[in-house]
Order: sequence, then structure tokens, then C-alpha cells
Amino acid sequence: MRTKITAILFCLILSCATLLAADFDVRKFGAKGDGTTKNTVAIQKAIDACTKAGGGRVVLMDGVYLTGPIQLKDGVNLYIDGTAKLLASPDIADYPEWQNVKHVNSENLPRGNRNACIIFADEAERISITGRGVIDGNGTYHIEKLDKPTNSGGWFYKRKLPNPETLPRVVFFAGCKDVLIADVTMTNQPAGWSYWIHDCDRVTMRGLQILAELSYPNNDGIHLNCSRDVTVSDCHIECGDDSIVIRANSRSLKENKPMERVTVTNCVLRSRCYGIRVGYSDDGVMRHCTFSNLVITETRDGIGFTLPNSPYPRNHDFGREDSLIEDMLFSNIVMDGIYGKPIRTILGDKARIKAVRDIHFSNVHAKGKHFPAFIGRESNPLQNFTFDNCSFVREADSDQKESELFQFAEGFKFNATTFTAKVIKSE
Repeated sequence: MRTKITAILFCLILSCATLLAADFDVRKFGAKGDGTTKNTVAIQKAIDACTKAGGGRVVLMDGVYLTGPIQLKDGVNLYIDGTAKLLASPDIADYPEWQNVKHVNSENLPRGNRNACIIFADEAERISITGRGVIDGNGTYHIEKLDKPTNSGGWFYKRKLPNPETLPRVVFFAGCKDVLIADVTMTNQPAGWSYWIHDCDRVTMRGLQILAELSYPNNDGIHLNCSRDVTVSDCHIECGDDSIVIRANSRSLKENKPMERVTVTNCVLRSRCYGIRVGYSDDGVMRHCTFSNLVITETRDGIGFTLPNSPYPRNHDFGREDSLIEDMLFSNIVMDGIYGKPIRTILGDKARIKAVRDIHFSNVHAKGKHFPAFIGRESNPLQNFTFDNCSFVREADSDQKESELFQFAEGFKFNATTFTAKVIKSE
């Protein structure tokens, strides 16, 4: 009884604190929602005043608010009302790298623009982005159409500016704690990662619409790196690059950090690359993750553990450790229209790898052009891959007259350098 009373009192105190938290309307700080006035200074003033007052909501409503980079700080909820849009400036000169960054060595961040982004947070606590409004990356200003696609998925556009003058990410949080991102819609990303969560703790992302242009390159949906206790739920993600990424690239950090304790559930994913990607060049420890109740559709590869050789020369995106991927569960997943591999596991012959092990699939069903691929190497065989009630249909096409089915036997497990799916019957 005493415990129950204490819990009730805590909830009442939390509710009162929420009610008493002040709203900071950006218009009172000089912002104009006319779509043409640049509001970077006014929005930042509202954020600074909010954190100085102990926290609250910085409110955007009734308009289109053009802005350059802004930085969230302790206790700030950036609230984008359903009547508002936060519109990124189209001027590439508005996105220099952030200076005096505390948490990362920016020179070791991947890709040419390193820490440039539209919304930034550096070692902030109790921060959030909420509301049913829109974050518009204004990406159409920064790309140009190609005569033919640059990859098998069909990127028909490229950046106008080459590295290092590449385009910014949209949201980049580094070294933050107690993060909430909920209900907002992000669109028109400028060929940069939509949400980059780097070495953060206790992160909740729910109800997000991430609607990137499928023909733009490198606009990942949710890119999770070296973070812990992360929940992603009830999201709809469409993007030209990977929809959800799990990585552990610690090269920009003072010490190596794992990517662990991640739950992804109740999401719909569509991509010109991977629906879910785990690992990259010389990442570190990635473990204790579950992915459940997902629909992955019209995507190149559904689920991937692809660890290429490093350094990866095009974008300097590589870690400094032997990769360890372990203890992951994929359950209740439906894939359709997969034109690459529904599950692709490929270990580079020169990549730094400790192990890929204890990977479990349950109630996974896929239709597409190919069967899964599992390719390890002699020094690192794939360990303890298990399957329960999983089936894969290779659909008929001009070269193949009938659809073919591959189905793992109940409780099937393999430990092997390479495993090849074999047809058990035609449909």
C-alpha cells in the first residue's frame, strides 16, 4: 500500500510539473511563420530562454517557420503543432559545422559534412521533439536528376555539391539522455540522415512519419549508433537509403560504446536499400535487440547483416573495433516486393569481425525475387542462426515460370560458413 501511495504521489508531482512547465511561443521572440523570414535567431532565443527557466515547450504554431541550424538544450520540448511546419533553409552556407562540440571528435564523424545538421543536441538531457507538425528538409534545392539510376534500387538524383560540401543531416543528437521524439512528420530530407542518434541513453521514438523521397541517395530514416535502451514503435518510414540502422561506430567517441537493448515494433518500412540494417565497417558491439510486428515492402533488401571491408573509401564511415553482433530476435515480420534478398548476411573477407551469433527468426515470411543469402567466412562462421515458422517465396518472373518456396524446418539451426536456401516446392 505504501509503495502504491508513493507511486501515485510521484505521478501527481510529475503531472503538476508538466502543467506548470511554461510555453515559449517563438513568435514572442520575433519569429514569423510566413515561410520566407529566416527565424534561426528567434527560435534559438526561445530555446535558450526555455532551458534557462528550467524547461518547458518551445512552441511553433500557425505557420511555416524557415530556419537554419538550431540547438536543443536541457529540458526543452520542441513542440511543432499540427498547424506548423519547420522548414530548413535552402542555403547550404547556413550549415557550417557546429563548433565547440563537447561529446564527439567531429573530425572522426562519418561523411564530409560531419556534424552539420538542422536540429542539434550536444549532451542535453530531458529533450524532446513532439507535436503533429512537419519538419521539412527542403531537399529539392540540393539535388539534381540523373539520366540513369546510380544503384540497383533506383537513385535517380545526386547531390549538387560534392563532399566535403555535402548536405546536412536533419536531426543529430550526441551524448544525450532521456530523449523523446513523437508524432512529428519529416519530409523532403536533403539526401542526409533523417534522425541520427549517437551515444544516447534512454531514447523513445514513436508515431513518426519519415517520408523521404525514394529516389534521393543516403537519406536514412532512423540511424542508431552506440546508444542504449532505445525504443522505436508505431513508425512509418519511407526513404532512399536504409530505413532503420543499428550500428556501433565509436571512432568519434572518447571510448568505445556498445549499441544495445533496442526494441523496434509495429512499424511499416519501405526503402531503396535495407529495411533493417545491422552493422557496417569495423563497428563494435551490437547486441540484445528485438524487431517485431513489422511490414517491410518494396525494399531492396529486407534485413541485413553486411559488414564490408574498411576503410570504406567513399565516405570515411568506418569504426575502430572488431564487430560483434549477437542476441537478436526478429519475429512476426512480413516482407513483400523485395527485389534483393529478404535476409542478406555477408561478411567482408578483410573486415574486422569477432562474431555474428545467436540470431533468431520467428514467424518471418517474405515474397520477392530472391531467397535469403547467408555468407560468413572460414575465420568467422555464422553461429547459432535459428528459425521457427519462416518461409520465403521466390516469385515467378520472365526467367522463372513458377514461384518457388523455401521453408525452414521448425526449430532449424545452422552454424556454417555459408548456408544456401534450396527450393522445396514450386507453387
